[in-house]
Amino acid sequence: MSSPTTTTLEKPLESTTDNDDTPKMFHYVRKSKIAESAVMGSFVVALCGETFPVTRSPKPGSPVCPDCKKIYESLKA
Repeated sequence: MSSPTTTTLEKPLESTTDNDDTPKMFHYVRKSKIAESAVMGSFVVALCGETFPVTRSPKPGSPVCPDCKKIYESLKA
């Protein structure tokens, strides 16, 4: 599996894991896929590999996927 090579990350986005549409944690995804997913309902792939449709944006203090955060921090270096 190749490592992510994008630098177009904007902000973490959420994924849901239950039926109440409440985000459990937010993930980092490609900036170019955010609007497409929000409008079309297509799935995005987070840095950690999780796939989900974008349904909400994070607010300050929202929980972030530790795997995505670690990968994102390593890309900034």
